Amino acid sequence: MEVSRSHLFSLAAQEFIQRHKSQKLLNAINVAYDDLPDPAEETLREQMRSKHRELVRDQW
Repeated sequence: MEVSRSHLFSLAAQEFIQRHKSQKLLNAINVAYDDLPDPAEETLREQMRSKHRELVRDQW
């Protein structure tokens, strides 16, 4: 690579930090999407939406 040892260590440290930041971001995204509702909860939510639409239909 024709670079000094200190520069090589500097590059390695920068790459390690960048990977660590990327991994932290990926973990945060995974946590955010980890709590998706299960199918039963989604069905209940849809039923509630339908009932709500019926209740407020004539109010608008």
